[in-house]
Amino acid sequence: MLSTIRPFAPVLAQDMPRVRRTIQDLTAPDMQGRGYVRNGDLKAADYIRSRFRQLNLQPLTPNYTQAFLLDVNTFPGQLKLKLRSKTGHFAFPLFGGYHHLRPGVDFIASPNSGSGRVGGFCSAAVVTQLDTTVFSDLAAQQRFLQKPLHRNGIAISARYTRQISTLPIALRQHLESAAFMLTIVPKLTASLAPTQSQQPRLDVLESAWTKATTATHGKESPSVALRVDAELKQNYQAQNLVAYIPGQIRPDSFLVVTAHYDHLGTMGKHAYFPGANDNASGTAMLLELAAFYARAENKPAYSVVFIAFGAEEAGLIGSSFFVNHPLVPLDRIRFLVNLDLLGTGSEGVTVVNGRELPGQFQLLQRLNEARQAVPSLAARGRAANSDHFPFSERGVPAFFLYTRGGIAAYHDVQDRAETLPLTAFASVFVLISDFLNALGAHPISK
Repeated sequence: MLSTIRPFAPVLAQDMPRVRRTIQDLTAPDMQGRGYVRNGDLKAADYIRSRFRQLNLQPLTPNYTQAFLLDVNTFPGQLKLKLRSKTGHFAFPLFGGYHHLRPGVDFIASPNSGSGRVGGFCSAAVVTQLDTTVFSDLAAQQRFLQKPLHRNGIAISARYTRQISTLPIALRQHLESAAFMLTIVPKLTASLAPTQSQQPRLDVLESAWTKATTATHGKESPSVALRVDAELKQNYQAQNLVAYIPGQIRPDSFLVVTAHYDHLGTMGKHAYFPGANDNASGTAMLLELAAFYARAENKPAYSVVFIAFGAEEAGLIGSSFFVNHPLVPLDRIRFLVNLDLLGTGSEGVTVVNGRELPGQFQLLQRLNEARQAVPSLAARGRAANSDHFPFSERGVPAFFLYTRGGIAAYHDVQDRAETLPLTAFASVFVLISDFLNALGAHPISK
């Protein structure tokens, strides 16, 4: 530990135009949201692999690849939701009587949605708002059980969805017998699931639902038509990308830099999730740090390992696999820095595990004060919210850094490269490299 903190020699600033290009490349439409439809994750992995090669990083496995398997629900085909106009003359879709909601903007598929088609050319199904008294009133439960649902659907506010698991099994089975389920949400926030429901399930933006139902039905129960094409991919092969720079003095001691490159992919044919902040930004930071330590004048004293994880969005699967099949001894990892959500920074940086590792957090604070890098560092406790967690649980000292402030786009179609401010990216790069240098990656003096 350093008793007096002085900034190391000025770090050659990373190439910000290159950072922008990296984020643009990873969020481009042909990357398919770096998910599991149309080989999006494989294209992103190929991109990172080529960057590792350009930097002449050493592989820890053939072709930098550590393969693993996962189950993941995907939406490669049609994704449609529309409301039929009020009953009356020219109400049928043949005459343009449907109000179409936009996938990704007005609605998304719930993570575990199954396939299904409800309504069609001249028909629609009624969707009934779930009477929330069923959670507490026996009479309401009996009335609900008497309603036939197999041809119609249920809508429920997101604030009540967690209570569904508290219902008697007969009521839960009755809910699952509905032709479809709509969850009305205040914000569209997509995620992934390893399983698939028997029924189509959609998350609908509250403001869009209110506007659409008011315009088409007034106080009547809405009637809808929808289609969801879901595919549960089982034993899908994904991969981590692992490279390193050998240490010049202590090659058997490791500092590890990690970031996940995967994201949420696509839903239907027209909606994809770019994932600029989450986590093209962290992947770009990993590549910039790799470029820095790959320079001849910056060769590290300790070995520095760079891991781009797959399947973080599917439940930290890639990092968990690495911990269970480590390519370097876990007890030889001196410290791990995980990079995720680094595209903003006007309000500073949060350090997950900062409270768990106060000595290292104080070092980071002193380095930040010396550099005046970011407005503030906030220590947070233990959290299972990114790829540091499987390592922390196995005793590896680790921080997860993410920036605060700026845009609020997260797990939605608005997380785009062109609106990502990168407010503190350059400063965070300097802070992380100073921290790694203090822990043992300080370049060898010539």
